[in-house]
Amino acid sequence: MEDKDFLETIVKELVDKPEEVVVERNIDERGVLLTLKVNPEEMGKIIGKQGQTARALRTLLRIIGNKNNSYVNLKVYEPDKEGRPSTHHAPSHEADVDDLKL
Repeated sequence: MEDKDFLETIVKELVDKPEEVVVERNIDERGVLLTLKVNPEEMGKIIGKQGQTARALRTLLRIIGNKNNSYVNLKVYEPDKEGRPSTHHAPSHEADVDDLKL
């Protein structure tokens, strides 16, 4: 569980609410999957600009996995992508189109 401990340690240093960091570890035929849950307000800190932080975490986890002869991947839990309706709606352009109709 070196991979899980590593991820928890790093992420707790990145966020303002470390007590809300949860890492779940699952093993299947493809390897180890770490699912990271943080306070939704702090998702940006974990993902980073253009996904750079998440990508860096995945790279480091793969290095740890290679050291232990296993494949380690990271999934960042996003509540609105897990079956719940998203709170972010695309802007509606119907009103703009209606304004154009004279």
